Amino acid sequence: MIETVSKNNLAEVLPLIRAYQEFYKVSEISDDRNSEFFAQFGESSPSGCQFIYREAGNVVGFATVYFSFASTITEKVAVLNDLYTLPNSRGKGIGRQLIEHCRAYAANNGAARLQWVTAPENEQAQKLYDSMNTGKSKWHFYTYNT
Repeated sequence: MIETVSKNNLAEVLPLIRAYQEFYKVSEISDDRNSEFFAQFGESSPSGCQFIYREAGNVVGFATVYFSFASTITEKVAVLNDLYTLPNSRGKGIGRQLIEHCRAYAANNGAARLQWVTAPENEQAQKLYDSMNTGKSKWHFYTYNT
């Protein structure tokens, strides 16, 4: 079951956010910072929204969508910035359901597309993405710390 993250259930997703950050080898993880940061996203936030997936009452996955713009198509786009499922819950279609939910959310909020990146070594995730009706970009992703 997918539900929107709010102040009522934010504490339940924080351990998964930590696990996601550990997976991507984030050097300084702070539950307090995570709580403050992710509290800004919700159903009525113009910045985006976060969703959780519950299985037998427990949160086993989450996804976060941010809104941005693409000047190449001159439209609003939705960025699937985070997608994570607990290891023992993978392979059950939870990631696919979260992506489809985020796609519908993006469309309902005027975004022309849902887009995301993943690490080249995250082959399990790429198998899911490649099995969907998605396009894979040849663009390179750069970061420049400020």
